[in-house]
Amino acid sequence: MNSSSENESTEKKLQDIKEITVNGTVISPAEIIQEMSHHSTDSPEDMIKKSSEVLITQLLLVQKAQELGLNKRLPKDSDIPVEETIIGRLIEKEIAKSDEVSEEECEKYYDEHKVEFFTQEMLELKHILIGATPEKKNERSQAKKLAESLILKLKDSLDQFDFLVDEHSSCPSKETGGTLGRIGRGQTPPEFEKIVFALREGLADKPVKSNFGFHVVYIDKKIPAKQLDYDQVKSDIADMLIEIGHRIEISKYIHQLIDAADIQGVDFKIGRPA
Repeated sequence: MNSSSENESTEKKLQDIKEITVNGTVISPAEIIQEMSHHSTDSPEDMIKKSSEVLITQLLLVQKAQELGLNKRLPKDSDIPVEETIIGRLIEKEIAKSDEVSEEECEKYYDEHKVEFFTQEMLELKHILIGATPEKKNERSQAKKLAESLILKLKDSLDQFDFLVDEHSSCPSKETGGTLGRIGRGQTPPEFEKIVFALREGLADKPVKSNFGFHVVYIDKKIPAKQLDYDQVKSDIADMLIEIGHRIEISKYIHQLIDAADIQGVDFKIGRPA
Protein backbone atom coordinates (compact mmCIF):
# COMPACT_ATOMS: atom_id res chain seq x y z
CA MET A 1 0.00 0.00 0.00
CA ASN A 2 1.41 3.41 -1.02
CA SER A 3 1.97 5.95 1.74
CA SER A 4 0.42 9.43 1.51
CA SER A 5 3.92 10.92 1.01
CA GLU A 6 4.53 8.60 -1.97
CA ASN A 7 1.17 9.57 -3.50
CA GLU A 8 1.94 13.27 -2.99
CA SER A 9 5.33 12.80 -4.62
CA THR A 10 3.74 11.09 -7.62
CA GLU A 11 1.10 13.80 -7.98
CA LYS A 12 3.79 16.50 -7.86
CA LYS A 13 5.75 14.74 -10.63
CA LEU A 14 2.61 14.59 -12.77
CA GLN A 15 1.98 18.29 -12.18
CA ASP A 16 5.54 19.02 -13.30
CA ILE A 17 5.06 17.38 -16.72
CA LYS A 18 5.81 19.93 -19.42
CA GLU A 19 4.41 20.13 -22.92
CA ILE A 20 6.63 18.89 -25.73
CA THR A 21 6.80 20.28 -29.25
CA VAL A 22 7.84 18.17 -32.22
CA ASN A 23 8.52 20.23 -35.35
CA GLY A 24 6.08 22.81 -33.96
CA THR A 25 3.31 20.37 -33.03
CA VAL A 26 2.44 20.24 -29.33
CA ILE A 27 2.17 17.11 -27.22
CA SER A 28 0.28 18.23 -24.12
CA PRO A 29 0.84 17.01 -20.54
CA ALA A 30 -2.70 15.56 -20.67
CA GLU A 31 -1.72 13.39 -23.66
CA ILE A 32 1.39 12.18 -21.84
CA ILE A 33 -0.65 11.29 -18.73
CA GLN A 34 -3.18 9.44 -20.89
CA GLU A 35 -0.40 7.45 -22.59
CA MET A 36 1.02 6.53 -19.18
CA SER A 37 -2.01 4.32 -18.57
CA HIS A 38 -0.56 1.93 -21.19
CA HIS A 39 2.79 1.55 -19.43
CA SER A 40 3.73 -0.08 -16.15
CA THR A 41 7.19 0.68 -14.79
CA ASP A 42 8.82 1.08 -11.41
CA SER A 43 8.63 4.84 -11.09
CA PRO A 44 6.61 7.85 -12.32
CA GLU A 45 9.78 9.20 -13.95
CA ASP A 46 10.17 6.05 -16.06
CA MET A 47 6.50 6.11 -17.03
CA ILE A 48 6.70 9.75 -18.08
CA LYS A 49 9.88 9.09 -20.07
CA LYS A 50 8.49 6.01 -21.82
CA SER A 51 5.17 7.68 -22.62
CA SER A 52 6.90 10.77 -23.99
CA GLU A 53 9.15 8.63 -26.20
CA VAL A 54 6.18 6.72 -27.62
CA LEU A 55 4.20 9.88 -28.39
CA ILE A 56 7.19 11.62 -29.99
CA THR A 57 7.98 8.60 -32.17
CA GLN A 58 4.35 8.22 -33.27
CA LEU A 59 4.09 11.93 -34.10
CA LEU A 60 7.32 11.90 -36.12
CA LEU A 61 6.10 8.94 -38.16
CA VAL A 62 2.70 10.56 -38.77
CA GLN A 63 4.34 13.85 -39.77
CA LYS A 64 6.59 12.08 -42.26
CA ALA A 65 3.64 10.14 -43.68
CA GLN A 66 1.68 13.37 -44.12
CA GLU A 67 4.69 14.97 -45.82
CA LEU A 68 4.66 12.10 -48.33
CA GLY A 69 0.91 12.37 -48.87
CA LEU A 70 0.15 9.00 -47.27
CA ASN A 71 -2.76 10.42 -45.28
CA LYS A 72 -5.05 10.65 -48.31
CA ARG A 73 -7.87 8.31 -49.37
CA LEU A 74 -8.08 6.69 -45.97
CA PRO A 75 -10.56 3.79 -45.60
CA LYS A 76 -13.95 4.70 -44.21
CA ASP A 77 -15.61 2.91 -41.29
CA SER A 78 -12.36 1.14 -40.35
CA ASP A 79 -11.75 -0.16 -36.83
CA ILE A 80 -8.04 0.62 -37.23
CA PRO A 81 -7.01 4.05 -35.88
CA VAL A 82 -6.12 6.56 -38.60
CA GLU A 83 -2.61 7.09 -37.19
CA GLU A 84 -1.93 3.36 -37.29
CA THR A 85 -3.05 3.15 -40.93
CA ILE A 86 -0.87 6.11 -41.93
CA ILE A 87 2.19 4.76 -40.10
CA GLY A 88 1.65 1.35 -41.69
CA ARG A 89 1.65 2.93 -45.13
CA LEU A 90 4.84 4.83 -44.31
CA ILE A 91 6.72 1.74 -43.15
CA GLU A 92 5.58 -0.22 -46.21
CA LYS A 93 6.74 2.56 -48.54
CA GLU A 94 9.99 3.61 -46.87
CA ILE A 95 11.30 0.42 -45.27
CA ALA A 96 11.23 -2.50 -47.65
CA LYS A 97 11.05 -5.86 -45.92
CA SER A 98 13.60 -8.31 -47.25
CA ASP A 99 12.25 -11.76 -48.04
CA GLU A 100 15.66 -13.40 -48.05
CA VAL A 101 18.28 -14.40 -45.54
CA SER A 102 21.39 -16.43 -46.31
CA GLU A 103 21.81 -20.09 -45.44
CA GLU A 104 25.03 -19.12 -43.66
CA GLU A 105 23.18 -16.70 -41.34
CA CYS A 106 20.55 -19.32 -40.53
CA GLU A 107 23.14 -22.00 -39.79
CA LYS A 108 25.13 -19.60 -37.62
CA TYR A 109 22.04 -18.73 -35.59
CA TYR A 110 21.16 -22.40 -35.17
CA ASP A 111 24.68 -23.31 -34.02
CA GLU A 112 24.72 -20.47 -31.47
CA HIS A 113 21.18 -21.14 -30.13
CA LYS A 114 20.78 -24.91 -30.26
CA VAL A 115 19.35 -24.92 -26.75
CA GLU A 116 16.27 -23.14 -28.14
CA PHE A 117 15.46 -25.91 -30.59
CA PHE A 118 14.15 -28.89 -28.66
CA THR A 119 10.87 -30.76 -28.81
CA GLN A 120 8.78 -30.47 -25.68
CA GLU A 121 9.01 -33.15 -23.00
CA MET A 122 5.75 -35.12 -23.14
CA LEU A 123 3.86 -37.69 -21.08
CA GLU A 124 1.25 -40.27 -21.95
CA LEU A 125 -0.79 -40.97 -18.83
CA LYS A 126 -4.13 -42.03 -17.45
CA HIS A 127 -5.64 -41.21 -14.09
CA ILE A 128 -8.52 -41.61 -11.72
CA LEU A 129 -9.66 -38.35 -10.13
CA ILE A 130 -11.27 -38.53 -6.72
CA GLY A 131 -12.81 -35.08 -6.72
CA ALA A 132 -12.71 -32.78 -3.69
CA THR A 133 -12.00 -29.04 -3.73
CA PRO A 134 -9.59 -27.47 -1.15
CA GLU A 135 -12.31 -25.75 0.88
CA LYS A 136 -14.04 -29.08 1.60
CA LYS A 137 -11.53 -30.45 4.09
CA ASN A 138 -13.60 -33.44 5.18
CA GLU A 139 -14.10 -34.53 1.58
CA ARG A 140 -10.39 -33.97 0.86
CA SER A 141 -9.41 -36.30 3.65
CA GLN A 142 -11.82 -38.99 2.45
CA ALA A 143 -10.73 -38.52 -1.16
CA LYS A 144 -7.08 -39.03 -0.26
CA LYS A 145 -7.88 -42.23 1.66
CA LEU A 146 -9.93 -43.58 -1.26
CA ALA A 147 -7.15 -42.75 -3.74
CA GLU A 148 -4.62 -44.57 -1.52
CA SER A 149 -6.86 -47.62 -1.34
CA LEU A 150 -7.25 -47.68 -5.14
CA ILE A 151 -3.48 -47.58 -5.55
CA LEU A 152 -3.18 -50.65 -3.28
CA LYS A 153 -5.76 -52.48 -5.40
CA LEU A 154 -3.97 -51.58 -8.63
CA LYS A 155 -0.64 -52.76 -7.25
CA ASP A 156 -2.24 -56.18 -6.88
CA SER A 157 -3.98 -56.10 -10.25
CA LEU A 158 -3.46 -53.32 -12.78
CA ASP A 159 -6.15 -54.91 -14.96
CA GLN A 160 -8.72 -53.27 -12.69
CA PHE A 161 -7.79 -49.77 -13.86
CA ASP A 162 -10.59 -49.36 -16.42
CA PHE A 163 -13.19 -50.65 -13.97
CA LEU A 164 -11.96 -48.34 -11.18
CA VAL A 165 -11.92 -45.34 -13.52
CA ASP A 166 -15.53 -45.97 -14.44
CA GLU A 167 -16.47 -46.58 -10.81
CA HIS A 168 -14.73 -43.65 -9.12
CA SER A 169 -13.31 -40.96 -11.44
CA SER A 170 -14.98 -37.53 -11.53
CA CYS A 171 -12.91 -36.40 -14.52
CA PRO A 172 -14.50 -36.32 -18.02
CA SER A 173 -11.56 -38.50 -19.12
CA LYS A 174 -13.38 -41.46 -17.51
CA GLU A 175 -15.19 -41.78 -20.85
CA THR A 176 -11.87 -42.77 -22.44
CA GLY A 177 -10.55 -44.98 -19.67
CA GLY A 178 -9.00 -42.08 -17.74
CA THR A 179 -6.46 -41.27 -20.43
CA LEU A 180 -5.32 -37.68 -20.87
CA GLY A 181 -3.51 -38.62 -24.05
CA ARG A 182 -0.16 -37.02 -24.77
CA ILE A 183 0.40 -33.91 -22.66
CA GLY A 184 3.16 -31.31 -22.41
CA ARG A 185 3.99 -28.73 -19.80
CA GLY A 186 1.43 -25.99 -19.37
CA GLN A 187 -1.52 -28.21 -20.25
CA THR A 188 -2.46 -29.33 -16.73
CA PRO A 189 -2.72 -27.51 -13.37
CA PRO A 190 0.76 -26.45 -12.13
CA GLU A 191 0.57 -28.42 -8.88
CA PHE A 192 -0.36 -31.57 -10.85
CA GLU A 193 2.24 -31.00 -13.57
CA LYS A 194 5.09 -30.54 -11.10
CA ILE A 195 4.51 -34.00 -9.62
CA VAL A 196 3.61 -36.06 -12.69
CA PHE A 197 6.55 -34.89 -14.80
CA ALA A 198 8.87 -36.11 -12.03
CA LEU A 199 7.29 -39.58 -11.90
CA ARG A 200 8.70 -42.72 -13.47
CA GLU A 201 6.74 -44.82 -15.94
CA GLY A 202 4.14 -47.01 -14.28
CA LEU A 203 1.79 -46.58 -11.34
CA ALA A 204 2.51 -43.70 -8.94
CA ASP A 205 3.03 -44.93 -5.36
CA LYS A 206 1.04 -42.05 -3.86
CA PRO A 207 -1.97 -39.98 -4.91
CA VAL A 208 -1.16 -36.76 -6.73
CA LYS A 209 -2.85 -33.76 -5.12
CA SER A 210 -4.41 -30.91 -7.10
CA ASN A 211 -7.11 -28.31 -6.53
CA PHE A 212 -9.56 -30.74 -8.10
CA GLY A 213 -8.88 -33.54 -5.64
CA PHE A 214 -6.52 -36.55 -5.55
CA HIS A 215 -5.37 -38.39 -8.65
CA VAL A 216 -4.38 -42.01 -9.04
CA VAL A 217 -1.84 -41.73 -11.85
CA TYR A 218 -0.37 -44.27 -14.24
CA ILE A 219 2.39 -43.06 -16.58
CA ASP A 220 2.16 -45.05 -19.80
CA LYS A 221 5.13 -43.41 -21.48
CA LYS A 222 7.65 -40.62 -20.92
CA ILE A 223 8.83 -38.89 -24.07
CA PRO A 224 11.95 -36.83 -23.36
CA ALA A 225 12.76 -33.55 -25.06
CA LYS A 226 14.76 -34.06 -28.26
CA GLN A 227 17.14 -31.83 -30.17
CA LEU A 228 15.60 -30.65 -33.44
CA ASP A 229 17.77 -30.93 -36.56
CA TYR A 230 18.67 -27.80 -38.48
CA ASP A 231 16.54 -28.83 -41.47
CA GLN A 232 13.49 -29.04 -39.19
CA VAL A 233 13.79 -25.42 -38.04
CA LYS A 234 15.65 -23.53 -40.76
CA SER A 235 12.42 -22.09 -42.21
CA ASP A 236 11.40 -20.74 -38.79
CA ILE A 237 14.89 -19.31 -38.25
CA ALA A 238 14.80 -17.58 -41.64
CA ASP A 239 11.39 -15.99 -40.88
CA MET A 240 12.63 -14.83 -37.48
CA LEU A 241 15.87 -13.31 -38.84
CA ILE A 242 13.93 -11.50 -41.57
CA GLU A 243 11.59 -10.04 -38.95
CA ILE A 244 14.50 -9.00 -36.70
CA GLY A 245 16.22 -7.35 -39.65
CA HIS A 246 13.05 -5.45 -40.53
CA ARG A 247 12.68 -4.16 -36.96
CA ILE A 248 16.29 -2.96 -36.98
CA GLU A 249 15.68 -1.06 -40.22
CA ILE A 250 12.55 0.54 -38.73
CA SER A 251 14.57 1.59 -35.68
CA LYS A 252 17.26 3.14 -37.89
CA TYR A 253 14.61 5.03 -39.84
CA ILE A 254 13.06 6.41 -36.64
CA HIS A 255 16.47 7.62 -35.47
CA GLN A 256 16.93 9.46 -38.78
CA LEU A 257 13.62 11.24 -38.14
CA ILE A 258 14.70 12.09 -34.59
CA ASP A 259 18.04 13.50 -35.75
CA ALA A 260 16.30 15.72 -38.30
CA ALA A 261 13.52 16.88 -35.97
CA ASP A 262 13.17 19.99 -33.81
CA ILE A 263 12.11 18.54 -30.46
CA GLN A 264 11.58 20.95 -27.56
CA GLY A 265 10.63 20.34 -23.92
CA VAL A 266 12.43 17.06 -23.39
CA ASP A 267 15.91 15.62 -23.72
CA PHE A 268 14.94 12.88 -26.15
CA LYS A 269 17.67 10.28 -26.43
CA ILE A 270 16.94 6.61 -27.02
CA GLY A 271 19.35 3.79 -27.74
CA ARG A 272 20.39 3.27 -31.30
CA PRO A 273 20.25 -0.10 -33.05
CA ALA A 274 23.51 -1.97 -33.42
